[in-house]
Amino acid sequence: MGYWEEQLNQRLALLAEKDVAPEKIAKDSEIKKIRAKIRETRDRLGAIEEKEKKLEKMVKAKAEKAAMPKKSKKKKKEEETSAESKRQQKKKKKKEKKSKD
Repeated sequence: MGYWEEQLNQRLALLAEKDVAPEKIAKDSEIKKIRAKIRETRDRLGAIEEKEKKLEKMVKAKAEKAAMPKKSKKKKKEEETSAESKRQQKKKKKKEKKSKD
């Protein structure tokens, strides 16, 4: 952005040397082009900054998630086995009955 600002200052100085009226300076095509480039560059830099901030947030969130203690899978397996289907429960009862007899 510094490059385009320098170009703008040079063009304004050149037009000031030629004693051009301020109304004509505002309508100068080169001035308009340079100002458009400055706006475009500012917008691009803003978008890049937003992406960097979002990336930093994501990295922080990932680090926090990694720092949290992991849940053990053993508990999950125990819960699954205790929650047997009715059919499996009936089979178990039948086996127990046969073993008792």
